[in-house]
Amino acid sequence: MTFNIALIKGDGIGPEIMNETVRVLYAVGEKFGHSFEIKEVLAGGAAIEAAGCNLPEITMEVCKNSDAVLLGAVGGSKWDHLQGSKRPEMALLTLRKELGLFANIRPAVMFEALKDTCPLKSEIVEGGLDMVIVRELTGGIYFGKRETSQTYACDCMEYWEYEIARIAEKAFQIAMKRNKKLTSIDKANVLDTSRLWRKTVDKISKKYPEVQVSHMYVDNAAMQLVINPKQFDVILTENMFGDILSDEASMITGSIGMLPSASLGDKQFGMYEPIHGSAPDIAGKNIANPIASILSAAMMFRHTFSMEEEARAIEKAVESILNQGYRTLDITNGKDYIGTMEITDKIIEML
Repeated sequence: MTFNIALIKGDGIGPEIMNETVRVLYAVGEKFGHSFEIKEVLAGGAAIEAAGCNLPEITMEVCKNSDAVLLGAVGGSKWDHLQGSKRPEMALLTLRKELGLFANIRPAVMFEALKDTCPLKSEIVEGGLDMVIVRELTGGIYFGKRETSQTYACDCMEYWEYEIARIAEKAFQIAMKRNKKLTSIDKANVLDTSRLWRKTVDKISKKYPEVQVSHMYVDNAAMQLVINPKQFDVILTENMFGDILSDEASMITGSIGMLPSASLGDKQFGMYEPIHGSAPDIAGKNIANPIASILSAAMMFRHTFSMEEEARAIEKAVESILNQGYRTLDITNGKDYIGTMEITDKIIEML
């Protein structure tokens, strides 16, 4: 079977980790008899340099005509002087909006081999961590009305009921395939949007009576992730809260360089990317961790291509090389680590 994939390498370490991810894709293709038509397009800072804008029309066209999008990372201090919609990061918001990708799925799994990298006390994470954060992606404060002047600025958090209902449906569907436990995060004691959020989640929950539902304020959720992260299974939350909590969860599991994500819509099409940034300070040094990007490709096989065996093969290969003691710089103490390309070599060998 042949799959059409739009490839956006992006900025900083983006090209390095995407090159390694493509190598893994081809290894999976060889093992399972698949082929890939990969079209590389630009977004973010690289697009600004080459085309004068952060998201050229051709990029959007190729993405819309692909089965899936693989994305590295965008942005960097080089473009900090740019404002508003001209910034590299705004390309991501536009891609998500135009492609109808309203659901961001971020698994936060702590591999047993990496438990020593967790900053929490060992007794708190004994037995491992395995949660999924379901983040609304195209509404909220990042897309609300904006106003600014020399002495005033306003960012408006906005949600319609249908936007909350569709992301809640995704979260409940995921919960049904896991431990049937869902925690919805809001700030309903202060925000009207959160009160609508809570009311809508409760309405959707009636369709899933098997799922145990609870509500938690976002400040308490941030604290509970540190005090007792094992209480969580599926976390459902709005755009900005999810952005913050998922980064916190990534550090609890050991390293932000380990966590993948999928951005999905109503259909199987999706955009897949690691949750970390472009890290321009380590670009070109062969020390970036490609595992989050490689695991994002595993999510692509699972969610877009409906190929569980291929997804599990990648995940098991990653787990195996970690169990054997192979590490990149971010998941070790600075000694006995191997490079970006070398750890990918090990993953491919395991495949």
